[in-house]
Amino acid sequence: MTQTPTVGGGSNGLNRTEVPAQRRRAWAERTDQVKAAATTEPGRLRIIGAVLALLVVAFGAVTAWQVSDRTTAAGSVLNHSGPLSADAAEIYRSLADADATVAGGFLVGGQEPRSVTDRYDKDIDTAAELITHAAANTQGSAEASAQISSLNQQLPRYTKLVATAQANNRQGLPLGGAYLRFANEQMRKPGGLLDASKKLYEAESARLDNDYSGAKALPYASWALGIVALGGLVWAQRRHYRRTNRVFNRGMLAASAASAVVLLWLVVGHTVARTQLDNSDAHGAESMKVLNSARIAVLQARGDENLTLVARGSGSAYDATFQSGMETLAGKDPKGVGGELAKALKLADNTAGRTPVDSAVKGVQAWRGRHDVARASDNNGDYATAVAEVIGGKDSKGKTVTETTGQCFDVVDTSLEKAVAQEQREFQQAAKNGHGALSLLPYGAAVLAVLAAAGAVFGIGRRLSEYR
Repeated sequence: MTQTPTVGGGSNGLNRTEVPAQRRRAWAERTDQVKAAATTEPGRLRIIGAVLALLVVAFGAVTAWQVSDRTTAAGSVLNHSGPLSADAAEIYRSLADADATVAGGFLVGGQEPRSVTDRYDKDIDTAAELITHAAANTQGSAEASAQISSLNQQLPRYTKLVATAQANNRQGLPLGGAYLRFANEQMRKPGGLLDASKKLYEAESARLDNDYSGAKALPYASWALGIVALGGLVWAQRRHYRRTNRVFNRGMLAASAASAVVLLWLVVGHTVARTQLDNSDAHGAESMKVLNSARIAVLQARGDENLTLVARGSGSAYDATFQSGMETLAGKDPKGVGGELAKALKLADNTAGRTPVDSAVKGVQAWRGRHDVARASDNNGDYATAVAEVIGGKDSKGKTVTETTGQCFDVVDTSLEKAVAQEQREFQQAAKNGHGALSLLPYGAAVLAVLAAAGAVFGIGRRLSEYR
């Protein structure tokens, strides 16, 4: 008898259209088997055990994943974006200090003092080193990379202009002052060194804010799964008790305890971490932003004060900028407390943080008064006395001036430096505590979830054994 081959058949003689039908039948059979098993107590127990194990493992996996993300972000706050933001602020401060220092050296006339040269060189070296460090550690930020490139291009030009200005000044040539003012313009103009360093600082600060947001984000998925898993375990034990009158099932009890520990650890650990990170942000990072802004305003004011005298009668624009900077720093009232210093006092949460800021406030108040005295001398044509009242030395009558604006500047600058160091320590400690509160949780959650799943399976297995 001749067998008629099927159309489109393969080596087994089956039609392709029959394969999906067979698969559907196999799936239907398996579904029927599951439904049939669910009608018996052992079958239901197996399904309950599988679901519970899946829930607990999913809870552990999601917890480990979400907490790992937050731990990474907290670590970045502590070890990457936080330090880079501080470095960017220090670049800004070093450049502003270099500009103010070199302007002060010009008022001496001729060869600038060794202390001025050393401070200027230190500022430039610090800025160059930190720019190099930022270039090596900035990750994928187009804005930060652009500003670092701009700083690298402009810094050699600025130092060359300063060197030319100093060479002319040593020879007593008025051209030195012109070169210095041009160097200052390159420092402060839009797109100049200070502008580029400010934008770099803003870019790194934005990354720090993003890391804070990532570290403090609430793990809703983990919490939800934890509640569902723990609720499922409690329901299964209650079901077991109602059917057998047995109060405890060791495996299920162990699974519930492990899940409860993970959930409690997650809630407490994340709450502690969030609190510490909030503290490091509000009383560390935010305080440093305000204090760094104050330090830069101080340095720029000092530079403007010096350049007002370097300009010899044509420095009214510099004096106007000085007054504006003082208002930014301490408010409009010369004897009051406002501006950035008022903000810094408000953010300081202990005596160690407030004391140096209080000292800076007093220094600014004295500075403004002495500046007015120096400006009066200059406006009355007594240039020598005005210079002595700004940088020290003898006035036009040969009398040594004992109270100078330079002394006030040193007090303010040193006090703010101490305040920044104090807030930096608070930032580091709080950020370290926040990171530490999360560091072990991903591993603990994974281990406890496995143990909880094993406990659930073991508990169901003990119950199943009663049917054999």
